[in-house]
Amino acid sequence: MVEARTVVITGATRGLGRAMAEKFAALGHRVIGCGRSAGAIAELAAACRGNHRFDTVDVAEDAAVAAWARAAIAEFGAPDLLLNNAAIINPVQPLWQIPAAGFDALVDINIKGVANVIRHFLPAMLERQRGVCVNFSSGWGRSVAPYCASKWAIEGLTKALAAELPATMAAVALNPGIIDTDMLQACFGAAAAHYPTAESWAEAAVPFLLKLGAADNGKSLTVPGH
Repeated sequence: MVEARTVVITGATRGLGRAMAEKFAALGHRVIGCGRSAGAIAELAAACRGNHRFDTVDVAEDAAVAAWARAAIAEFGAPDLLLNNAAIINPVQPLWQIPAAGFDALVDINIKGVANVIRHFLPAMLERQRGVCVNFSSGWGRSVAPYCASKWAIEGLTKALAAELPATMAAVALNPGIIDTDMLQACFGAAAAHYPTAESWAEAAVPFLLKLGAADNGKSLTVPGH
């Protein structure tokens, strides 16, 4: 029988986040997910029936993340897996053509949003001295400068966080690979269809994530086969 884990997933309503949420739920794990669209959250909740929690939260808003974490931890306890998946990308343009507001919005979600989630969920994990924090990076963020900058930042943030954790815990930077999602389509257009779907990716990614442990602390990993 599967030992049920409690898994937090940001950006759970689309792409890889949605595929992971459904796969973890199908395997009998408890999912705590968030997204910015109330309608998409309602759809996700309907698709993942069971003992889960899905909330409308913008990870860029620290106060909203704090309230979400308090409520989720009160209901389910500290997570076993904390998956910082939420991210956005700017239109494919040279750096000097991307407005400051667009750059700011990306940094607020892709970097500060990750820090906000860690700030409010990690203390409960530290109290138990166990759990794995996975921050999603990217191996192909080289075509849009702000996105590329944010993913390099995640690699460095994760390495530093790993050095601060006790030996029983782990922080991992994860390159998911090249997957056919809305974000990839924004960069690759029709060519995105040549890559695996989010659902097929999750078939391999979720078991891989469930196997991560303290021995993986500080590593930069890629989902096998992707």
